[in-house]
Amino acid sequence: MRYEKRPKQMDERDKLRKFRELDDAFADALAALDKGEVPRDMPRVMSAEARREAQQRDEQELFERRVSALMEEYQQSSESVSLLMRTMLALGKIA
Repeated sequence: MRYEKRPKQMDERDKLRKFRELDDAFADALAALDKGEVPRDMPRVMSAEARREAQQRDEQELFERRVSALMEEYQQSSESVSLLMRTMLALGKIA
C-alpha cells in the first residue's frame, strides 16, 4: 500500500493570517477601482456580446483545425472538401 502524504492542517493563526492577506488584497483592488485604476493582474470583464464573439471565434478555429486534420488524414484537397460542403448545403444536410 502506498503512503499518501496529507496536507498539513492550518491552525487558527494561519487561517487568520491568510484571511487578512486576502482582505487586504481585496481592499487594495477596490481602492484602485475607485481611483479609476485597473491593476494588471485583475481580469477584464467582457460584455455578453464580446464573450459570444470570442466563443464563436474559438469554435470557428476549432472547426478549421478539425477539418484540416481530417483533410490531411484522408488526403483530401481543399477543392474536394469545398465541393463536398457546397453539395451538402445544397441538399440541406447541413445548416
